[in-house]
Amino acid sequence: MSVLVAGHAVDDLYQGAVPAVVPFLVLERGYSYLAIAGITVAATLLSSVVQPLFGWLTDRRPMPWLVPLGMTFAGVGIGLSGVSDSYVVTWLAIALSGLGVAAYHPEAARLARRVAQDSHVGMSWFAVGGNVGFALGPVLVTPVLAFGGLAWSPLLAVPALVGGAFTMVALRGVQGSEAAVAARAGADDWGQFSRLTVVIIARSVVTFGLGTFLAIWVTSRVGGGPAAGAAALVVLFGAGAASTLLGGVLAGRFGRVRVLQVSYAISIPAVAGVALVPGPAVYVMVALTAVSLYVPFSLHVTLGQDYLPNRLGTASGVTLGLAVSVGGLGSPVVGAVAGATTLQWGLLSLVLMPVVAWVAARGLCSPRCELEPR
Repeated sequence: MSVLVAGHAVDDLYQGAVPAVVPFLVLERGYSYLAIAGITVAATLLSSVVQPLFGWLTDRRPMPWLVPLGMTFAGVGIGLSGVSDSYVVTWLAIALSGLGVAAYHPEAARLARRVAQDSHVGMSWFAVGGNVGFALGPVLVTPVLAFGGLAWSPLLAVPALVGGAFTMVALRGVQGSEAAVAARAGADDWGQFSRLTVVIIARSVVTFGLGTFLAIWVTSRVGGGPAAGAAALVVLFGAGAASTLLGGVLAGRFGRVRVLQVSYAISIPAVAGVALVPGPAVYVMVALTAVSLYVPFSLHVTLGQDYLPNRLGTASGVTLGLAVSVGGLGSPVVGAVAGATTLQWGLLSLVLMPVVAWVAARGLCSPRCELEPR
């Protein structure tokens, strides 16, 4: 599990690297907003759409080699993004990274569930690895490119090459047992899985919206310049990472479905508080929002796998990829509302999404394969 957690961090580091590369593409090559939007589509939307396809393929036949290979491609793509002045080459490099990320997740989630032996805490650690890696993306990219420019981008592939090699060695010992995941007993429950997908998309709209506009809002709310906004993001992602682990602990005690329902009920006033609470108290509401949105994060994955016990790869591809990134399409809507009114009203529009998640979560039932604890 430690190898999978570290590998998940390395793989998702390259998702977090893309936003950090963008300013350097603008600075050195003068890319327009439209060109940057194309880069973002290559990295996120393309990856999200393809992930369920990789999940479907791994459901037909376990492919543990996709874990190190996907991680390696994710890093190599980012590493190649700065080697050519051609926009087409840069776009293809970013798309290669996105495909690597897409190839990694379904099989890695399957292996993690197998190694965790259905432990909610074990899967929470796997999810934390991804969250930490995403946050570390800018930490890796910014110093390297600030010092050497885009010409130094190949250095960014080093963590993926090292991580891919270590992961490949580690998987040699489990390919014959842990990697061959047999179909679980029971029929697939597509109705419950579809309801869970609605929950994940609604949550994703909130997290993308806050990630895009929170720093600007908090800076205007409390003053203090960019540092105040950066501190709010640290609170959001730091408390979120810790809460991912908390979700596994709570699920073992109270059950996953109940934890989801309570978390999204709390998120409604929490998100509203971010937009309405004045002064430094906004940081408290940001922390509460992080807890309520990230406690269910790893539980989405295990619930999805249990609702589709015969399609673990497909379930992982949707819950970790498609449903999460589709939520990013809501950010332009928030921006449009903010542009037509104020940023406060833009953030208040996000409150609708926790309501949708809570209503959808109330219709979730315990998977047939287990009896949720009271």
